Amino acid sequence: MRLLVSIFLIALFSFIAGRYLPWYSLALVAFLVALLLPQGLLKSFLSGFLGIFLLWGGLALWIDTRNQHVLSRKIAEVLPLGGNSLLLILVTALVGALVGGFAALSGASLRANR
Repeated sequence: MRLLVSIFLIALFSFIAGRYLPWYSLALVAFLVALLLPQGLLKSFLSGFLGIFLLWGGLALWIDTRNQHVLSRKIAEVLPLGGNSLLLILVTALVGALVGGFAALSGASLRANR
């Protein structure tokens, strides 16, 4: 249950922080949530990973469908993705998820070493 709460808090606060701060503020959010909610290292990593993966994937998909996939297809053609806009959304979500997961892992590690 704590894992689901952590995923929700990371996604919620990262969304709020992303409205006013640079993109990397999600790392600070994931770090602080993992520091304040005691969990194991694996669960902390998973909460940061899944929270940001769902947030960034959902936001990228929402933005992509609002502009009829125009920009994402062009960027997916420049990158070696064969013009596949959904694959670009997956890569985008994966990059953010790795940042969030490792930030949460760092917060849990700091808590464990206190």
